[in-house]
Amino acid sequence: MKIRVVLVDDERLARRGLELRLACADDFEVVGECENGRDALQRIAELAPDVVFLDIQMPGMTGLDVVAHIPQDQLPIIVFITAYDRYAIEAFNARALDYLLKPVDDERLVQTLDRVRRAVQDRDTLGRHERMLAVLADLSGAGELDPEALLDRVTSANRRYSELLTIRTGREVLRIPCGEIDWIDAAGDYMCIHADGKTHVLRATMKQLESELDPDIFQRIHRSAIVNLSRVRKLRPHSNGEYFLTLANGQELKLSRSNRDKVELLLHRRNRPFT
Repeated sequence: MKIRVVLVDDERLARRGLELRLACADDFEVVGECENGRDALQRIAELAPDVVFLDIQMPGMTGLDVVAHIPQDQLPIIVFITAYDRYAIEAFNARALDYLLKPVDDERLVQTLDRVRRAVQDRDTLGRHERMLAVLADLSGAGELDPEALLDRVTSANRRYSELLTIRTGREVLRIPCGEIDWIDAAGDYMCIHADGKTHVLRATMKQLESELDPDIFQRIHRSAIVNLSRVRKLRPHSNGEYFLTLANGQELKLSRSNRDKVELLLHRRNRPFT
């Protein structure tokens, strides 16, 4: 099934360039184009696209204005396009999935398309579960079912997490299997991905990575560190109530007191022997 796209940009060449690159992604289909905000609102209502690539700066109605005028129950996935990095915070406040800087970089676009794929998949799964819960609520009678609590359990159990992390290194794009990751730590606005004896740098946040990685395998052990639980070989207590984890490669990481109980429980569930 194709992911249906609408392109909105007042620059014809910008729309054409993005259309040509999207044509290389077999699962994406451009179903409409617009050059201003008012036309965009009409086309979005008519076509109900999965995702809209939306220029922020347009004469008259800006991209932010367009999003503000779309009913929340009809809001597609939004990817903002801008020539100015300072609009990034406003973009995410407007519930954008991602934003692209002009001129759009090929490797950065690959990362965005991966995010769109995951978002479409998660949204479709959620929609099916909501319809199922509505039927269950009708059958069970008022007051006998908590749809929100049940939905949380169902979506959590059925969610598919990333199997690959896409990382740009210069002109190259690396796809690192999540199973090869030993641990991740934060360095300012960047994440250091330690995998297979190498360290790769990714511009992201802890929160973003936690949402992409399977929590049964990857757990926060400290304010600025995530570990692959299958790599843990030793759990050593420290005098101040903290613990130290030793990984299969000999790396030692601190486990904070606030995360200790959760990590210990998950490790025991995985039947991981300690010394």
